[in-house]
Amino acid sequence: MDSIKCAKQNIRAIISKSSVPEDSFHSENVLKWIIKLKSDADEALQIAALAHDIDRANEHKKIKRNNFSDYNKFKSEHAKNSANILKGILIKCNVKQSIIDESCRLVEQHEVGGDMCSDLLKDADSISFFEINMPFYFQREGYEETLKRCIWGYNRLSPKMKKICQDITYSKQLLNNVLKVAINKASEEDKKEIT
Repeated sequence: MDSIKCAKQNIRAIISKSSVPEDSFHSENVLKWIIKLKSDADEALQIAALAHDIDRANEHKKIKRNNFSDYNKFKSEHAKNSANILKGILIKCNVKQSIIDESCRLVEQHEVGGDMCSDLLKDADSISFFEINMPFYFQREGYEETLKRCIWGYNRLSPKMKKICQDITYSKQLLNNVLKVAINKASEEDKKEIT
C-alpha cells in the first residue's frame, strides 16, 4: 500500500471511532469542499482536510472546550493537538517529509487561515459545519450555544462562502431560524466594525 493511501485509511479509521456522531461525515465533507474549491488540491491539503479535527476522535487526548474561558484559545489548542496526532500517523505510514510538514501546518492553521491553502481549509471546514454539523450541534448544545457557534463560524467564512451559507436550508424550520438570526447578528457586527 502506498504511503498516502495508508495515511488516509488510518485517519478515517481513527475518526470513525469518534464519540461525536457527525465527525466522519464532516471530515469527508471538508475533503469534498476542498476538491470543489481547488480541483487540483495536492495530497497535503487533502490529508489536512480529512484530519483537521482528528483530536476529537481520541477521548483521552482531545482538547476539551470546558478547560478554556477563551473560545479562540480552545480552537488553537485543538488545531495544534490535531496536527500532532496527524504527524504520528503520517510518520507511521512513511509519508514524504514535505507532505508531513505541509499537512500538519495546514491542520494547525485551519481555524485561522493566513495563506491561500489554509484559508481554503478554513472555508471548507466552516461551510461544512453549517452543512453537516449544525443540526447535531443544536441537539447537544441547544439554541444559545448554537447561535454563538454559528455567529463565530459565519464570521470565519470568506465573502464567497458567506453567499453559499446564506442559501443553506434545513428540514427543521427552527434550524433555519437559528442560521438566519446568526447571519443577521454577524452582519450587524461587521457593520459596527466598519463604522
